[in-house]
Amino acid sequence: MSQNQDSGKEASYEWWQLSLIGVGCIIGTGFFLGSGIAIKMTGPSVVLSFLLAACGTYIVYEALAKMSAKDPQKGSFRTYAKQAFGRWAGFSSGWAYWCSEMLIIGSQLTAISLLAKFWFPDVPLWIFASGFAICGLLVLFIGTKGFGKLESIFAVTKVAAIFMFIVVAIVALTGIIEGDKNSGFPGSLAEVFPNGALGFWSSLLFAFYAFGGIEVMSIMAVHLKNKEDAPKAGKVMISLLVAIYIAAISLVLYLLPWNSVKDDKSPFVTALDSYNLDFFPHVFIGAIIIAGFSTMSASLFSVTTILLTLSEEGDAPSLFSKQMKWKLAVPLPAVGLTAVVLIMSIVASRLLPSNVYEYVTTAAGLMILYNWLFILAMSHRIFEPTKADKVKRMIAFILLMVALSGTLASSTSRPGFFISLGFLSIIAVVVYFLQKRWKKEEGLSPKTSVQAPLAQSKGQTES
Repeated sequence: MSQNQDSGKEASYEWWQLSLIGVGCIIGTGFFLGSGIAIKMTGPSVVLSFLLAACGTYIVYEALAKMSAKDPQKGSFRTYAKQAFGRWAGFSSGWAYWCSEMLIIGSQLTAISLLAKFWFPDVPLWIFASGFAICGLLVLFIGTKGFGKLESIFAVTKVAAIFMFIVVAIVALTGIIEGDKNSGFPGSLAEVFPNGALGFWSSLLFAFYAFGGIEVMSIMAVHLKNKEDAPKAGKVMISLLVAIYIAAISLVLYLLPWNSVKDDKSPFVTALDSYNLDFFPHVFIGAIIIAGFSTMSASLFSVTTILLTLSEEGDAPSLFSKQMKWKLAVPLPAVGLTAVVLIMSIVASRLLPSNVYEYVTTAAGLMILYNWLFILAMSHRIFEPTKADKVKRMIAFILLMVALSGTLASSTSRPGFFISLGFLSIIAVVVYFLQKRWKKEEGLSPKTSVQAPLAQSKGQTES
């Protein structure tokens, strides 16, 4: 039975609105700050890293959008995983995504709290993190329509901030504003790849991380007026992101020597440090904080939605989908679990202020890519792939595996790799012990087992 009956009543978005929501959910500190880590790792070749990441991201989103168009589900990819491979897959996919988004929330909390110290350097990091966390939780209670409108406003704000940087940077290059300029783009292959193949290899994960958030679009796709427009919405979104990402990063590299990028400062702010623009750091850092809060809010929305579907289908305690006497947009117990993890993130930000962002960012990026690999694997069981689909899947699979393995090539990202493996190990152990209970439940209620749509298309009649 499809879960989209209720959501269908709320369907209200045109494809371009979904594109705008996607931009709002994706542009965050992964780009404004994470791009700086990628630049430090690989230098000017970071532009190629972002182009490859965009290619892989679009292929994954296209597969997800095709599944959403064929069978819109509130649980999105975790429901498709269950249909494709069985209950263990739905459980694993859902909880892996929940873990990845909670890591992203911790990463965003740390990043925007560090940025807020620009104005209030003496205020402890955990105080900023607590304030942003409370505001993020409040966003959950505005409902799906309110969330969509809020993310659209955030999207316009973030795109405007990037365009402001692009315009100011171009004006600076013309000489109208005085300041120190870089000598220009690299003139040899060695200058394009100053840290060699290893540096480029390591940077791919952070390029992919800047595109993280496509899963939120798939969750919101059930609210499209025309479900078949989901792939178009993704194509427009990715094209817009690539255009502004590449333009902004290229200008940074032209204005600033790549090895001058700092870990604790946005490369876009650093690139204009030598110009007499006292207003720019304040305006742009404010925009980055809005971007980070927007991405964090999107993650909170998506993890709550996934937790609800996990709970409703018996893959999480039923408590998390239980409504109180007074009906809210989301059940209070689900928000409570999210709040507990947020508190843990705040504690981590206090104990490890110098390391937590890079480690958590790496682990979050890896958990996202694990789920993307799963999406590619399940997609060809949900719909009949064409030859082009098979070729694209292979390209995306290779890109994702290169990005995953690249984390081992850098001491900066290596700890995050082992953190992500720890999360996967916990999920695997839980699945192992739940298998017997699931088999008993299936034996008692064989009619409730979910059959893969591909199997249905070969001999069964779809309801």
